[in-house]
Amino acid sequence: MRVNKIDHICIAVRDLDQARRIWEPLLGKDGPDDAYVDEPEKIRVARYWIGEVGFELMESTTPDGEVAKFIDKRGEGVMLVSFNVDDTRAAMAEAKTKGYSFIGGARPFRDCEFAFIPPRQMNGVLLELIDYKWKEFER
Repeated sequence: MRVNKIDHICIAVRDLDQARRIWEPLLGKDGPDDAYVDEPEKIRVARYWIGEVGFELMESTTPDGEVAKFIDKRGEGVMLVSFNVDDTRAAMAEAKTKGYSFIGGARPFRDCEFAFIPPRQMNGVLLELIDYKWKEFER
């Protein structure tokens, strides 16, 4: 499996608006480069581009969402590291042959798919594989 780059890093936060006030001055931003709600994942996100890597602040939209559960267990902080791959399903198939398991299967996001390898296999870090094409950086 070839990893193209770190796609993004996610910080789990209790209050997205408050987190934005903390992070944006240091990022040199007046607002997110991409803000969205992902209903199936129960998250509200503020994404910032740092070079060609996304930096995301994530807030749970429900008390039973995975971000809320993470915060309840570990507190706010780094929740996820995402690796960009050419094809999520092919990367999953190859990773499975090497003994990695996944939380569910491939999930849709915009024009791509992503999948999670559980933290217990990755030194406590939730690892995402995603085949996002990053049209934001086409010139």
